[in-house]
Amino acid sequence: MIRDPAAPPRPGSRGPPENRIAFVRALAIPLLACLSLSCAASPFAVRLGAERIVLDAPPGFADTLDLGSPRLLELAETLTSASNRILLFAITDADLRRFQQGDTPEFRRYLLVATPKSLERERVGLNQFREYVIESVRGLGNPAEPADIRKFLEAQPAGRAILLQELRRKPDAVSVFQGTRMPTKAKEKPVYLLSTTTLLLMQGKALNVSAFTGYEGDADPEWLKSVTLRWLDELQRLNRR
Repeated sequence: MIRDPAAPPRPGSRGPPENRIAFVRALAIPLLACLSLSCAASPFAVRLGAERIVLDAPPGFADTLDLGSPRLLELAETLTSASNRILLFAITDADLRRFQQGDTPEFRRYLLVATPKSLERERVGLNQFREYVIESVRGLGNPAEPADIRKFLEAQPAGRAILLQELRRKPDAVSVFQGTRMPTKAKEKPVYLLSTTTLLLMQGKALNVSAFTGYEGDADPEWLKSVTLRWLDELQRLNRR
């Protein structure tokens, strides 16, 4: 029997093909987002020369490099030197969902792991790593360790990263906590960016591990320092032999 196109759908039917397609898409989008998040949250290996480095993002973050998004890659490239190869660029799970659904992510917190291209295929020893650290932190000066970070940053030149505190100093890991007053137009609300940079020697490879957060409240500096140290410990655990 040929069905009249103008007739109402039968009970249990979802209507014409285009309606069924829309229904399937509505179900598929959240499912694909969940699958993408669960896949991105798993540790993965990166080959650097003869070495295999295992990377992972902290809970609540997902690596985005496999998405192949020029927009996300462009943002990642602004966070590190052009002489580095980016190995991981992670955004929050919430931002990833927004991005996949076509909405604008907040990009308030994000993470990055990179390695110097010049050392990518070399096995780096402690002496060479020490030279890399000295060259990388040259010019930072002594940690300011201000009692009031916001008040201190208000008085600093816009766009300049200021060393606030040293978080870790070991032969194979040097981690610093920095703050920046971002350039804004006259009469605009001040914007501050907090970041940590860790130079890490792991499996004979020099890594630059960075974490970033906007500074909106007192919880932000403590969150950043805490997630940085936990993340470093986890990366070292994953690569322990």
